Amino acid sequence: MVTDISKYIDYTLLKPDATFDMFKNLCAGAEKYKFYSVCVPPYAVKECKGFLENSGVKITTVIGFPLGYNSTETKVFETEKAISDGADEIDAVINVSAFKSGKSDYVLKELKELRKAAGERILKIIIETCYLTKEEIVKVCGLVSESGADFVKTSTGFGTGGAKTEDIALIKKSVPENVKIKASGGIKTLEHALELIKAGASRIGTSSILISDK
Repeated sequence: MVTDISKYIDYTLLKPDATFDMFKNLCAGAEKYKFYSVCVPPYAVKECKGFLENSGVKITTVIGFPLGYNSTETKVFETEKAISDGADEIDAVINVSAFKSGKSDYVLKELKELRKAAGERILKIIIETCYLTKEEIVKVCGLVSESGADFVKTSTGFGTGGAKTEDIALIKKSVPENVKIKASGGIKTLEHALELIKAGASRIGTSSILISDK
C-alpha cells in the first residue's frame, strides 16, 4: 500500500518553451510537496540546484533526449557534464533506431559506457515502449539489466504513447529484482500513478501535481 506518493515522484519540466520562472516554480512545488526529485533539461541543472539547496529534493536530468540517437561519445559527454553541474540522477534515452536495426551489441556497449560515465549516480534508461513490441521490450530489458543500469524507464513523454500498466507488468517480469522501473509519459492522475506503482513502478515521472492540499 502506498502511504506517501511524494517519495515516488520525479516532478518534470522538459517542455521546449520552458522558462526559468517555470523551473523556479517547479522547484518550489517539489520542495513544498517533498517530491523525490525534479527532472529538468541539462542546461537548467545548475540553476535548479541553487533553487533546491538544502531542500532534500534531488536533481534528475535527461541525456540524448528525446530521440536517443546521438553518438555514444556525445551521450557520455552530456552525462559527465550534467554530473559536474550537479545532477544526482541521469535519465538517458536508449538508441531505439540502433536497437530496432538489430544492433544490440552497439546498444549494450553504449549502455555500459553510460553506466561508467554515471559512476555512483542513479542511471535510468528510457526505452520508449511506444515504439517497441512486447518481445522487443523483453529483449531491451535484458540489455539494460546486463549493462548495470539502475532503472528501466518507459517513456520520454515525446513519443506516440506513455506509461501503460501492462508494460510496467511486462518490464517487472523481465528484469532482476535489483533493476527498478520508472513509469513516465501521460501520468496526470493519482489513480493512474497508483495503478502503475501497483504493477511494479518504483518511480513516477510526471509534470502534474498528484497531491491535494486538502
